[in-house]
Amino acid sequence: MSIKNYTMRKLIALFMLFGILFAPMITKAQEETESEAEATEEAAPVQAAPAPTPVMTDDDIVAEEQSFHQVIKDKFIEGDPTYMTPVLLCLILGLAVALERIITLNLSTTNTKKLLAKVESALEEGGIEAAKDVTKGTRGPVASIFTQGLMRYSEGIEMVEKSIIAYGSVEMGRLEKGLVWISLFISLAPMLGFMGTVIGMIGAFDSIEAAGDISPSLVAGGIKIALLTTVAGLIVAIILQLFYNYCVAKIDSIVNDMEDASISLVDILVKHKLTR
Repeated sequence: MSIKNYTMRKLIALFMLFGILFAPMITKAQEETESEAEATEEAAPVQAAPAPTPVMTDDDIVAEEQSFHQVIKDKFIEGDPTYMTPVLLCLILGLAVALERIITLNLSTTNTKKLLAKVESALEEGGIEAAKDVTKGTRGPVASIFTQGLMRYSEGIEMVEKSIIAYGSVEMGRLEKGLVWISLFISLAPMLGFMGTVIGMIGAFDSIEAAGDISPSLVAGGIKIALLTTVAGLIVAIILQLFYNYCVAKIDSIVNDMEDASISLVDILVKHKLTR
């Protein structure tokens, strides 16, 4: 018998021996698994029938679909239009002024680096008149003070500097035009709201005095008017304050550009005068 055949027979005999030894254990494990599965199925609770879907009435649908605009309208009416209308006017007028300022300030923004490059190129190619044409054709306060400075070039560099400083103050005043009205509405809106608060509380105490008794139903109306007018005034002030701060920051940015560009323009003019 060859070694290969002997080895194969030995392996077969070993497999048969393992099968005889472990077959009862495997069968027992399968039976236990099946019995546990049956017990689990028997112990499982019967699934409850799904709860019926609640039927929504027309009032519930209307309440869910109530828009933000409708909520604001209801609160405006509940707060008494007599006291809420002045607060609303402050918001409308303040936003109108703020939007006009924002549009104007954004149109007044100039790319100063590009403008300075054009002015310098025009001075080298066509002189002062060519530089004036460039500044006159450019929109914004920076270009305007450049034009004023170039118009005084023949009177000397010192006169150019004085002209730029003087006209820069004029342009700064134009940029700040209208901000005082936004500031007024920011202060006025909470005051009007507080006035509605005081009047509402007075009405609540008048009701108590007339009835001779303190009842929640008597004072609820006056207190509600007081709270709504106060909230409305504060909301208006917050909204306008955001726009006001944006305008102030934009003006500061433009003024800084004007100052930096003015210094650069004077340096360019000095360089041009020395190289002529």
